[in-house]
Amino acid sequence: MAVDKNKHSDQGQMDKQRDLKGALTSGQMQMIALGGTIGVGLFLGSAATIAWTGPSVILAYAFMGLVLYLVMRALGEMIYINPTTGSFADYATNYIHPVVGWITSWSNIFQYVIVGISEVIAVGTYVNYWYPNVPGWTSGLVVLVMLTLANLVSVKTFGRLEYWFAMIKVLTIVFMIIFGMLMIIFGFGHHGQPIGFSNLWSHGGFFTGGFKGFMFALAIIAGSYQGIEVLGITAGEAENPRSSIAKSIHSVVFRILIFYVGAIFVIVTIYPWNQLGAIGSPFVETFAKIGITGAAGIINFVVLTAAMSGSNSGIYSASRMLYKLGNDGYVSQKIAKLSKHQVPYRSILSISFGIFLGLLMNAYFDHFSNIGSKLFVIVYSSSVLPGMVPWIVIIISELRFRHAHQHQLVDHPLMMPWYPYSNYFAILALFVIVIFMFINPDTRLSVCIGAGYLIFLTITYFIWAKHHPDFK
Repeated sequence: MAVDKNKHSDQGQMDKQRDLKGALTSGQMQMIALGGTIGVGLFLGSAATIAWTGPSVILAYAFMGLVLYLVMRALGEMIYINPTTGSFADYATNYIHPVVGWITSWSNIFQYVIVGISEVIAVGTYVNYWYPNVPGWTSGLVVLVMLTLANLVSVKTFGRLEYWFAMIKVLTIVFMIIFGMLMIIFGFGHHGQPIGFSNLWSHGGFFTGGFKGFMFALAIIAGSYQGIEVLGITAGEAENPRSSIAKSIHSVVFRILIFYVGAIFVIVTIYPWNQLGAIGSPFVETFAKIGITGAAGIINFVVLTAAMSGSNSGIYSASRMLYKLGNDGYVSQKIAKLSKHQVPYRSILSISFGIFLGLLMNAYFDHFSNIGSKLFVIVYSSSVLPGMVPWIVIIISELRFRHAHQHQLVDHPLMMPWYPYSNYFAILALFVIVIFMFINPDTRLSVCIGAGYLIFLTITYFIWAKHHPDFK
């Protein structure tokens, strides 16, 4: 298939996307990235990762954070020069092959639709804490309608909503870290007796699961970090894209590392790692220890907002990628039609309808079959491998981007550090993690399903290309 390079040039992509309104501030972009990455799993306890590797889970989160730092610096280098909506899919098309751009776009849509479904389902569970007689699908539907309307109103409304959702999560984690350290060092909330740091090595050592357990944990942690690349989707709707992107890239990775690594450090220091499975949420237990009454209700509210945040980000991210596919001519251009508020309303409604179908299917299986929860877990976990596609694409694309834009890299504030060795390190780390996902019997099925989905996307692209030989 012949591909016109001018059609897919960076400037061409920017020209076609000028109708999207640039309304997201740097602060909103940072909070959107934080909100998309810090999810429900952290608040309810990262039991699976801790069970695999014990206290060394701290290093696992830090190592994965290093890989993500390199991914974001590579992304920052490229979008600082060419800020477009769905930017990393453009880079895949321009610097690797159009089939990779196709796979990246649809993988991103699949990932965020699945995330959106999981979060609106979770909403029902959290609402039942206060209103046990309300059907879970009802609560999920109400939230889905509310978030869809917020996305339809304007991108600024989405940004404000996501900013406050993320702020609630961030403040909760900050309080958790502060109070946890006071408990560890000064015995605050523990009858004045410092807990100390002995739980890091007193229950079977620091690396309780050995090398294999550490690598198994990394595979699960990779899934928990997914969403940070959303900055590459928001770029086309940012106010003052270059300054907003520079500020966001510089700060967001370190903030995520502080929040994740800091919270996990406090958890495994306060509580013996092999007892965490029996205490429920470490956040609830920590706040309860320092005398905050109603700690369970507070954390339930926080995870409710976290679920709403995840669904909100899912609708936004997937709709923008679907808009990009329509804008580029890979699907009907009708899907890219903008409303008077300059948002792709047909893309938003399509993604919300997909989430709605998932909500209905989950309700059906829960009511009429005992395989509902198992089926959903398999589908959700199968999105982890497609969710890693943008990271790999970003790292590989930057290798070629650097050669094509050398004259624009003078005084560039976001150049990839230690290039090209950092690229090779990140690619190797991600591929090794995928290998261990296949080795681990608990994640083997999900990674196989994810791989099957990627193969399906590849086949559909070449079928599409065969029927569009003149596509330029």
